[in-house]
Amino acid sequence: MTEPVLLVSDLRKTFAVGPLATRQFEALRGISLEVRAGSSFGFLGPNGAGKSTTIKILAGLLLPTSGRVTLFGSDPSSPTGRNRLGYLPENPSFHDHLTGLEVLCFLGSLAGVARKMIKTRASQLLELVGLSRAAGTQVRRYSKGMVQRLGIAQALLHEPELLILDEPMSGLDPMGRRDVKQIIRQLRQEGRTVFFSTHIISDVEELCDELVIIDQGQIVRSGRLGDLIAADDC
Repeated sequence: MTEPVLLVSDLRKTFAVGPLATRQFEALRGISLEVRAGSSFGFLGPNGAGKSTTIKILAGLLLPTSGRVTLFGSDPSSPTGRNRLGYLPENPSFHDHLTGLEVLCFLGSLAGVARKMIKTRASQLLELVGLSRAAGTQVRRYSKGMVQRLGIAQALLHEPELLILDEPMSGLDPMGRRDVKQIIRQLRQEGRTVFFSTHIISDVEELCDELVIIDQGQIVRSGRLGDLIAADDC
């Protein structure tokens, strides 16, 4: 059986809330899951369920209150695992005075893409996400959907083995949603692992091998998609 690239065990996150931060809000209440190499894994739940909080912890951007996360066998804060991860936040934003091509070239240099390959790689990705005609346009002139496409491109710059995408189809029109779904299918065909969150059931039905359903900070259903559908039909 394929080894998991991502392991989450009893993950909990509590925030201090209120005017004086005197109250505690438990955003995550014991999340456990595992994602195996080469799979497409759906993280399904309504808005406010805890999806983005979980994903920020997986990406090493937020510390858990308790529990454990390993990314390729390492802590998410370790360069060992993070170098193999591509991440799309829920609301990506970029230096808006730069063009789309300039953004990717700049981020490619930070991600360690070989200097002589950066522009070629950036141009390829702009073509992949449907932004080649806007390569020379400043990001401040991009629509929300175009920024979302640019965010997907930046997540792919260094050819990561694992993609963690927070609502990758947010803000996209039907054509954009179709294109992103095709990109996810292509990544799977290349042997990459894709973990993405959504609140739309049809997204996981079309794209996922396995899924977790989260609500109010805890998992309510999990398993292989076919098994869950069969159980519901019984």
